[in-house]
Parts: sequence; C-alpha cells; structure tokens
Amino acid sequence: MRMLNNGFLYQVTFMASVFPVNCYLVEEEDGLTLIDVALPYSMKGIFRAAEVIGKPITKIVLTHAHEDHVGALDKIKEELTDVPVYISMRDNKIMNGDTTLEEHEHQTPIKGGVPKKLKTRANILLKEGDLIGSLAAIETPGHTPGSMSFIDLRSKALIAGDAYQTRGGIAVAGDIVPWFPFPAFGTWSKETSIVSAKKLVNYQPKLLAVGHGEMLENPLREMQQAINRLEQKLK
Repeated sequence: MRMLNNGFLYQVTFMASVFPVNCYLVEEEDGLTLIDVALPYSMKGIFRAAEVIGKPITKIVLTHAHEDHVGALDKIKEELTDVPVYISMRDNKIMNGDTTLEEHEHQTPIKGGVPKKLKTRANILLKEGDLIGSLAAIETPGHTPGSMSFIDLRSKALIAGDAYQTRGGIAVAGDIVPWFPFPAFGTWSKETSIVSAKKLVNYQPKLLAVGHGEMLENPLREMQQAINRLEQKLK
C-alpha cells in the first residue's frame, strides 16, 4: 500500500508498480470520506491510512460498482457498521446484480467486473449536484451507465473514478492505452464517455485523481488532448 497526499485528498494505492488500483480519503473537519474501496484485501491498508491521517472514516462513496472499486466493501462494513454507503441511483442497479439497460442508454452490454457476491447495499443513492461534505456529485456515465465523479469545492480536486485513467498515459474511458488497456476493456460506452469527459473539463479542475494511475495537477490540457484522441479514433 502507498499513500500520497495533495491538499485535502489522500490517494491510497494498491499494487502501485504493477496494476495500480486507487481509492481516496477526503479530509473533512469531522472525519474522512472514503471514495471507492479497491480490492478484497485492501481493508487493512485503508484503515492504516486513516490511522496515519488521524481521523475516522465517516462516509463511503463509490464512483461505480465494478469489483476493483467495491472489492473490500463487505469487509469494511463489517467493521464500520454505522458508516453510510453512497452510490449513484443508476449504478445501484449494477451493485444489486442487474445489468439490464434503460431505453435511453447506448445499447451495448455493460462490461467489466460486475460484483456477484457483494452483500453490502447502499444507504444513500446519489444524483447530479448532491453534496457529500465538501464534495459535489457529477454524473459521468460511460465507463458504466451510472459512473459518478466528485469535485472538492474547496480545492477543485476532481476524483473521476474510471472516467479517465492516467496509468500508461492519460485517456478517456474506452480508449485503449497499450501499456494499460484494462479500464478500456471494462468500459460500457465510448461515445457516452466522451460526453462525460467534456463535462468534467468544464469544471476546470486543478487536480485530476483517477482509479488507475497517478494524480495529475493542472490537468486541463491533458484532459482535452485525451478527448481529442478518442474522438479521432471514433470518426
């Protein structure tokens, strides 16, 4: 486990040099908001990171329902029974094992590691604009139909889940990066991903934090370049 800090945000990474899987702790006055929970064995590392920061985890927020983002959820909830779990209204269906598509959605199959044995269920279902402490929820479908990103209103740090990746080079969800193609393989709709990626640029983030790869400061130019590359490939 590796922990890096940037302002109110702490990146906790597992398998950093091989197959990096990130989750995040966002510091608030009264505690920590945990964004994603990484892999099934990640609980001890997450708790150790919280201990180093010196505050309790008071909220668990999920960017989407893929296994590498909800892996340790059951184990964590066994220890933190009173801590609420947040997920988007749409990906709550996936969390419950329902991979059917809605009429308005791009009619391609939902991909990636959909959890099959997850017992924990969300307490609070999120929609666009909801506030979780200092974080504002942003609907960013593409990687999954209900993927969400979160921007810290204090610092303009953007936690984007798999809407982008930075491992192997910055890319929009669905754009295959030869050095690290796995997020692209698990992406539901490239066309929808581009729309969401453009939406995130409009928030003018000062820091980009993603599920796979390093945090990127002043990321706007690289984000736009990633959008342009995928648009060219889809022409």
